[in-house]
Amino acid sequence: MPATTIHFVRHGQVDNPDHILYERLPGFHLSDRGRAMVEATARFLAEAPGMRNLEAVYSSPLDRTRETTEILLEQINPARVRHGLKPLEPIYDRRLIEAGNEFRGKRIGHGQGALWRPSNLRLILDLRRPSWGESYRQIARRVGDFVRQVVHNHPDAQVLAVSHESPIWSYRHLLETGHPEHNMLLRATALASVTSITLDCETGKLLGIAYADPAAGV
Repeated sequence: MPATTIHFVRHGQVDNPDHILYERLPGFHLSDRGRAMVEATARFLAEAPGMRNLEAVYSSPLDRTRETTEILLEQINPARVRHGLKPLEPIYDRRLIEAGNEFRGKRIGHGQGALWRPSNLRLILDLRRPSWGESYRQIARRVGDFVRQVVHNHPDAQVLAVSHESPIWSYRHLLETGHPEHNMLLRATALASVTSITLDCETGKLLGIAYADPAAGV
């Protein structure tokens, strides 16, 4: 039974001392700790079974995911070359991008953040159905489109996809429960974590989901 596994990696910690919701804004880069987190995950992936047979690496085009992808490939590509394989180049895909959010550029979750202002409370009445931006269904739909194309283009292969918490969890929740709506406070997608989703190449049926948090101690 040919199956493709897509390893979804969340980016590392971002340097954000002002606690801005950076969403899709440019200029937000990995912190020193964030880089160390991704390095830990890169070592985990480089040593994982099947990684030598990694066929493609996709990434969200934002700064923090680009930087995460670069660090991962710094570990993965030398191991490939040592075994006579060509180094991989990242493919940027906007379907992996962060969720759209009406709070972008605002300070939230720290002190007198925008989230707690009376004028914004209407946007957060139901944490399972975001009225503050792109819906979980829209997010899961675009990630699902990406996954179907990857399975078609890379049958019976291992693929890496660097993305963000909301896209990864919304799609995983859809696969596990049949619907993408969820409470954003109950996600299990840590920074620099790996969510591995395996699908049957012929039917698209879910065969398994595995989760690892190699950077937990960083």
